[in-house]
Amino acid sequence: MIPSLLEIYVVAHPEDDPEPKSGIAETFLRHFHGNSFDGLLDGAIEVYRRTEGWRDAADAPRPIPLPGSPPAEGTAPAAFAAVVPIIGNGLAAAVEGGSGPWHDYLGAIASAATGSRNIVCFPMEIDPGAAGGTVAGRIFGRFQQIGRPDPLAEAEPADELRCRDLAQGLAQFLRRDPEPRRLTVFISHTKHADGGREELAELIAALRRTIVTTTRLGEFFDSRDLQVGEDWAADLIEKAAGGALLALRTDLYATREWCQREMLIAKRAGAAIVTIDALQSGEARGSFLLDHTPRLPIRHDLDHGWCVADIHHALNLLVDECLKRTLWRRQEELVRQAGGWDIDWWAPHAPEAVTLVEYLSQPDSRASSSSSPLRVIHPDPPLGPEERSVLDSIAKLAGHVYGIEMLTPRTLAARGA
Repeated sequence: MIPSLLEIYVVAHPEDDPEPKSGIAETFLRHFHGNSFDGLLDGAIEVYRRTEGWRDAADAPRPIPLPGSPPAEGTAPAAFAAVVPIIGNGLAAAVEGGSGPWHDYLGAIASAATGSRNIVCFPMEIDPGAAGGTVAGRIFGRFQQIGRPDPLAEAEPADELRCRDLAQGLAQFLRRDPEPRRLTVFISHTKHADGGREELAELIAALRRTIVTTTRLGEFFDSRDLQVGEDWAADLIEKAAGGALLALRTDLYATREWCQREMLIAKRAGAAIVTIDALQSGEARGSFLLDHTPRLPIRHDLDHGWCVADIHHALNLLVDECLKRTLWRRQEELVRQAGGWDIDWWAPHAPEAVTLVEYLSQPDSRASSSSSPLRVIHPDPPLGPEERSVLDSIAKLAGHVYGIEMLTPRTLAARGA
């Protein structure tokens, strides 16, 4: 329904990625067409494979329609393009002579991505030494590689590491900031525990250790990062709203004032949020401020402590949530530039009472005298009828007498936008 936003092109020599159904490109395709992203509008993110020769077996692959190039067969290129060159022994050998179709093909990609605001390159070395002191390494030496594990860190599946690195790089690249800033994880937690204080300390330590040793993420942890003399309350508010929030929901988390405030700030700012469920004894009561977020359990046993694989799962999901929100905001820009769809609020996550009240309190929200419902679109899946009924009642109490019309990409397409 709108122009393509982001296209990912995985470029691999046939000797390095010979199996189309199980190779690296297929891994990215499954990930970026998976549950985290399938609720977006069509064209938000696509993955293509460039391996086979265009004219014959010795030729370079089919040209990539990069942003700024003329339309191909009447189809304009996407607004943004990411190229992932797979640097293996086959590709390194194909360009080592310093000339030829593969050398020219890869050189053109590197030149186009250098200094571009619409094209980015994320090379990935799959054979040790393929990018070290080789022509392929020199072509892509100016770009940060993805998918490189830390040999001193606890191992994680290669596919998960590659997908997280690429998702993080894309989220940083697509931001509006003049320069991409490292995605920072704000760790929301309580230092108080109903017994199990040692387990809580171990969980926080395991989480920080995992972020530092196995990811490219930054992390903000108040007991270390707040400096003497700083306005600690203002700094916590800024960090909770400006990055991605990972909430450690332990037994007393829901009752702590600052934990509730951090969650509220992040929700109002539209930040990505993931909750790690680390309840041990249980909660006396929850909090409506804390729900309506992706929530994952984390396992713990006396012999091995907290499960690092569960921590990786939560961090991977948090990075995907950051990218999904960034893509959603960029698609909103494309639609508004094209004249809009008469949408009042592009909610980055399915609305809830907290975020709806925040929207209705904004001075630029639509006046209540309008003769039509408040139109809201959010990523799939849709809310249930009882959830929509409560939000509709809130809107009517705020003066929107016609209530809310809730849309998602699928319902919008079904009715014919």
